[in-house]
Amino acid sequence: MNNFLFVSAENDAIPDCKAGGMGDVVRDVPRNIAEKGDKVHVITPSYSRLHRNGGTLRTKLNFELRGIIYTAELYEVIPKKEFANIHHYVIHHPEIEAGDIAHIYHNDPKEPFFNDALKFIIFCASVAEAIKKGAFGKLDVVHLHDWHTSLLLFLRAYHPAYSMLKKTRFVYTIHNLAIQGIRPFHNNYSSLQNWFPNIPVDYEKLKDPRYEDCINLMAVGIRLADAVHTVSPSYKDDVLKPSKPPEFIGGEGLEKDLQLADQEDRLFGILNGCNYKNIRVAEKGHIYKNTIRAIFQWLQQESKKYKADFLAHTGEKVIDILEKRPTFLCSSVARLTEQKFYFFKRSPEAFEQILEKLLKINGVFMLLGTGAPEYEELFRGLSYKHKNFIFTNGQSEDLIDSIYLESDLYFMPSLFEPCGISQMLAMRNGNPCYVHHTGGLKDTVEHMHTGFSFDGNSYGEKIKHMLEGMDTAIDVFCNDQEQWSRIQLAAKKMRFTWKKSVDEYYLKLYRL
Repeated sequence: MNNFLFVSAENDAIPDCKAGGMGDVVRDVPRNIAEKGDKVHVITPSYSRLHRNGGTLRTKLNFELRGIIYTAELYEVIPKKEFANIHHYVIHHPEIEAGDIAHIYHNDPKEPFFNDALKFIIFCASVAEAIKKGAFGKLDVVHLHDWHTSLLLFLRAYHPAYSMLKKTRFVYTIHNLAIQGIRPFHNNYSSLQNWFPNIPVDYEKLKDPRYEDCINLMAVGIRLADAVHTVSPSYKDDVLKPSKPPEFIGGEGLEKDLQLADQEDRLFGILNGCNYKNIRVAEKGHIYKNTIRAIFQWLQQESKKYKADFLAHTGEKVIDILEKRPTFLCSSVARLTEQKFYFFKRSPEAFEQILEKLLKINGVFMLLGTGAPEYEELFRGLSYKHKNFIFTNGQSEDLIDSIYLESDLYFMPSLFEPCGISQMLAMRNGNPCYVHHTGGLKDTVEHMHTGFSFDGNSYGEKIKHMLEGMDTAIDVFCNDQEQWSRIQLAAKKMRFTWKKSVDEYYLKLYRL
């Protein structure tokens, strides 16, 4: 039996520990590994809250940071569903605080990554100590996810107390290359030198290619891992080339590091899978009731008080829709970020044109999500202007399930997309997707066969083709139901199974 440790900022196998698709991956991959008869431990930060959900204290962890002894606590926690050979843990320390994004990440506009760097440094040091202490038994593979966990590779390479980590294979998955966790080497509370004042380091191997006085934690993962993994084959091809935004998003300054990893046979593009069993099944016909229910739940939250008027306005619109049901529902569920909605932030008039196209056929656009304040503000403003735009500014599993079940067209205009899980979830329900032809969306949606796509050689072309593609989708829906049904059926038949993906993991990443 092989023994794995997954280290991540998110894990949707436990309650309230998800902000995006990484949480789905860290939930599903261990289940497929366990089905092979191997054992998996999954660990995330507690964010000062998750250990309270029936957690059992397993051990206390003592380690040195900033020249003083820190003590953290390792809790085993109860998952949403029990699976044999899978154990879930969280690390609690008072300085590992909940952020303002999904109660996980901090949004630090003045000094990006400051707060997150602090908590993930403590988290990674805690995990290193737990491995050293044998809390998970003898490990064969440690699988790290995004920059939040790459400091473990720094400790493995440079910290004498954790040199024993070199005996274990470390795999690093890139979920979002654009978010790199860049922090100063010196002269800052979140700097590497402040937290590890006595550890000699090789600055050349750690520095950001653009800011030489900073460590780039995404680059650390790429440079020091035994295997590096992008979450789709097409995204691997993309990141080997330099970015030319907004027409093309590629290696984001790290393309040379990725090219070297590829030359060293350490870089692999393996498509994420989708879960087709043990899934939450929504009841059809409840999407608008679930919207109202979610709005009332959000109105009771302290953090939503400044949005109360907007939520009430949204609820009133939904009541009107309940009385006159739309004939076409276009939807999106996503973090409100530049990656997901850059096109609409830069060209809100294009989104308004889409709403006008939908209005002509009694169509509604429903968007669910939270995220960057400027994007929330943009969509709140558009919602006040357009009666057929329902912006539900929160998170609700019941409502999300209803959106995936009851939408007619699922829209993903991502500027770039390492893989994407939403399009797979929509297709699982037989909903055609309309996507930007980039990254993992290229690997999962085929134009006029399982959905629709748009692209262009310039920003202007992309916007033009986005609007034309929406016309195409609406035309097929309204005037060729036979073809629409074929597209629905083809989408529903697609299978992006985790079994296939994990088999590739074993062969290429884990090499077991």
